[in-house]
Amino acid sequence: MKFSAQGMDHRTLNERVRASGDSLAEIADCLGQRYIAAGLSGKTLRLWGTPGNALGAYLDGCSIEVFGNVQDAVGDTMNDGTIVVHGNAGDALGYAMRGGKIFVRGDVGYRAGIHMKAYKDHRPVIVVGGVAGSFLGEYQAGGVLVVLDLDRDPAGIVGNFCGTGMHGGEMYLRCAALPHALPAQVRAERLERVEDPEILQILSEYAAAFGIPSAGLAEGPYFRLTPNTENPYRLLYTNN
Repeated sequence: MKFSAQGMDHRTLNERVRASGDSLAEIADCLGQRYIAAGLSGKTLRLWGTPGNALGAYLDGCSIEVFGNVQDAVGDTMNDGTIVVHGNAGDALGYAMRGGKIFVRGDVGYRAGIHMKAYKDHRPVIVVGGVAGSFLGEYQAGGVLVVLDLDRDPAGIVGNFCGTGMHGGEMYLRCAALPHALPAQVRAERLERVEDPEILQILSEYAAAFGIPSAGLAEGPYFRLTPNTENPYRLLYTNN
């Protein structure tokens, strides 16, 4: 199924996708329609233009590829599936994400990966090819965040308050210098290259999604951020 979203509201767009018996929907001229593919499963969407907020919210096994930029809250509370963005993303990417993968070729705004969590075999993944704004991984409780800074932005790989409230999961930042003012509750480990097989597989999938060479992505230096178990955030909120 192929159609243009020009002049179409989000309800009409989603109803058309859900009503179709086709497993593939190619949609041109997206311009700000919110909630595209919310809660969707079992379909593949290819979108051209700029989808609105909450693209793929509560996604449950659908595959989405966007040939353009996306706005805020992409993958909000998604359970499973894949979202690939051939551009930049706004704020709160992967908010409360519980599973699946989000790959962004460009930059992301504030609070990417906020409240990410993991449960059993559900381990969400976000990979950013560019740089990230402030509050990256805020309150992260699980999953994997990777920021590659492929273009080596001179302004730095991440804004302020990286890892604030982080109490689970892990974060990989491909940079030569540790971001300033990390919280005491976050531990940073320098890696000259990635060796973890899971992360190497993620990097390989990311490279394949954008048709870029994967060979150099494992080369660092990286900083791997994890919660500091010797100084955990729980001590700030409970009596021991």
